[in-house]
Amino acid sequence: MSIEQTGKQSGRGATVPVRLGERSYDVVIEPGLLTRAGEWLAPLAGRRPLVIVADVNVADHLAALGGALDSVGVGHRSIVLPAGEASKSWATLEKLTDQLLALGVERGDHVVALGGGVIGDLVGFASAILKRGCRFVQIPTTLLAQVDSSVGGKTGINARAGKNLIGAFHQPRLVLIDPDVLDTLPARQVRAGYAEVVKYGLIDDADFFAWCERHGAALLAGDPAARTHAIAHAVAAKARIVAADEHETNGRRALLNLGHTFGHALEAEAGFSDRLLHGEAVAAGCALAFAFSAATGRCSTSDAERVAAHWRTSGLPDGLAAAGIDAPAERLVEHMRHDKKMEAGTLPFLLARGIGQTYLDRDVALGDVTTFLAAQPRAAASIPADATG
Repeated sequence: MSIEQTGKQSGRGATVPVRLGERSYDVVIEPGLLTRAGEWLAPLAGRRPLVIVADVNVADHLAALGGALDSVGVGHRSIVLPAGEASKSWATLEKLTDQLLALGVERGDHVVALGGGVIGDLVGFASAILKRGCRFVQIPTTLLAQVDSSVGGKTGINARAGKNLIGAFHQPRLVLIDPDVLDTLPARQVRAGYAEVVKYGLIDDADFFAWCERHGAALLAGDPAARTHAIAHAVAAKARIVAADEHETNGRRALLNLGHTFGHALEAEAGFSDRLLHGEAVAAGCALAFAFSAATGRCSTSDAERVAAHWRTSGLPDGLAAAGIDAPAERLVEHMRHDKKMEAGTLPFLLARGIGQTYLDRDVALGDVTTFLAAQPRAAASIPADATG
């Protein structure tokens, strides 16, 4: 699939439409876009001020966005929240909605989410429930948020029982992606986001996975062309899937959960903390999904090893040991039982017939998963602790 099939591409970037009827919107991808964001936001704001919600880690980006709005005469106010997964909570949601109401946000106003996936998910959910639905704009500042959580309208917070169990579908009005903001990210955060990029190749695009094998190192090193191409390709892939199955009713969108059933169990074991970033958990989860598929005769061992090898080359975990997980299999499976994809007491798994050939399997016995996990090597290494920023 090319960007030309899904949107407009220029020498500097691309515009990818998410086609959802009256809820359609554009994803604009262009280096340097943050400093020109006012051109895109002014028509949405009209005469009303925008409220920008950011976390403490994006102060420089907040200043740049404020300057862009000032240059076109758009008023703005800001709310700054703590960074990290702990902010996806009832307590932070209540604090945020109280602040938005205190600022006089109306249903027709636009709230801007400036930050990573946590801010996007939280602001999106607050916008969904505030006055029964306010408008919002996503300006993601991490690679993971740019290629995954900012597109598609899934919003929410975590619960004690698991990740993203409380939320709503609420589409943004616009997504603005500036690849240049990734220059400020720690390398570990970029690697974590890269896992979600590669995931699109594993789902249904073997050619893109091969592209990642050839160009992933350049992307991780900050090559502008590789970075912009990968973001545009990943966004176009997600837009196509979301347009076909916005609310996960026909199984197509479920493919985007590749690696997440195993991965969320690992995140739960790590306490949903920076001990294991979401993208790292997805990488390990994808490796485990392919390894389980190979162990049960669904795909070749060579394909499973190829996936694991690419994670290792990219500095990402390829299983339990590299993810720093030493929990018994039974406890990991118990985490899975709290997965939001549980239906009638069964848990669908995203498995693979090969690279680019994933599918939803509703007949996986959890006993087989337990046996498989029990045989996996346990924590012999840990993820480097350079995730701040």
